[in-house]
Amino acid sequence: MATPAPDTQAADQVPGAPHPSAAPRLIGQDAAQQAFLDAFASERLHHAWMITGPRGVGKATLAWSIARFLLATPDPGDDGGMFGAPPPPMSLHIDPDHPVAHRIAARAEPGLKSITRTVNEKTGRMRDQIVVDDIRRLAGFFQMSATDGGRRVVIVDAADDMNTQAANALLKMLEEPPARATIMLISHQPSRLLPTIRSRCRTLRLGTLAPEQMADAMAQAGIDAGDNAAALAELSAGSVGEALRLSLSGGLQIYAEIISLLGSLPNLDRARALKLAEAAAQRGVDDKLDLLFVLLDVAMGRLARTGATGAPPATQAAPHESTVLARLAPNAHAARGWATTQQHVSARAAHGRAVNLDPAALVLDTFFKLQQQALA
Repeated sequence: MATPAPDTQAADQVPGAPHPSAAPRLIGQDAAQQAFLDAFASERLHHAWMITGPRGVGKATLAWSIARFLLATPDPGDDGGMFGAPPPPMSLHIDPDHPVAHRIAARAEPGLKSITRTVNEKTGRMRDQIVVDDIRRLAGFFQMSATDGGRRVVIVDAADDMNTQAANALLKMLEEPPARATIMLISHQPSRLLPTIRSRCRTLRLGTLAPEQMADAMAQAGIDAGDNAAALAELSAGSVGEALRLSLSGGLQIYAEIISLLGSLPNLDRARALKLAEAAAQRGVDDKLDLLFVLLDVAMGRLARTGATGAPPATQAAPHESTVLARLAPNAHAARGWATTQQHVSARAAHGRAVNLDPAALVLDTFFKLQQQALA
């Protein structure tokens, strides 16, 4: 398939991984797929759908699968001419050789519009939000394409990124939907959307994937997890997108180093902590710093759960992890301490990133907080 434009790739694609539109099949979300097919077959297809669930579980893959299906599949009411009406579709799958599939792969399908965050032409940087002009372009899309009577499909990824003006502009379209249009809103946090937008959408909720489904989905994306499959599934909490990010960004190695440093507590190995801090604080590697804090949060959460349940997780995500967790969180009292530390560290990291504190100092300060908790 053609490489997505730079703004699309940055906005709705895991760096280094294929775009969701390139996934040949949807994995592990059979209930959501069937719910949509039932609605399609009933000839009462809703004009707006909100696809929700944790990040990276296949929401965008489902949206692009639905788009291909709608643009390539005759209406269920068509009589099929002399051959009679076709049977109801059993899946969303469309042959990759279908003309619609080829046009979508080439970003040349006139019946499909994808809305994501765009590049600010003045600054040359990716915007933090979907702005009102991004939504207003849909009016032209619907007007220019209304004459041929075909279906029109819009994917907004992610709807959570819309600012207030963009959300209000989209709400007007949902209140007066264009004929034969289907609008799909991908939402990681539906509570961030206007209640009036949520009320005008039918919801498809996606769940996390089982480890074997995760391995299958990663293989489809061209990543062979191998012996790391169980650890990736554990750290990503069933999110393929997060597992891909971990795999492509060296996340397992970073987590193993975190566990090793935790293993040195309460006598923190300051030299190793400084080395990790300096590596994460290098210029141009903001993603590494963000990933480090994400994985620190995961480690503290696993410590708290170990103390609360009386046993470490059944699956280790790093060498010697079970031993380290059991020693640092032997009881419920320790669990409460780690949970409190997790909240404090998370807030401190967010504040530090917001006010541009020295990254290396911020990481070291975090490990000193962990040392204090280990001594408590």
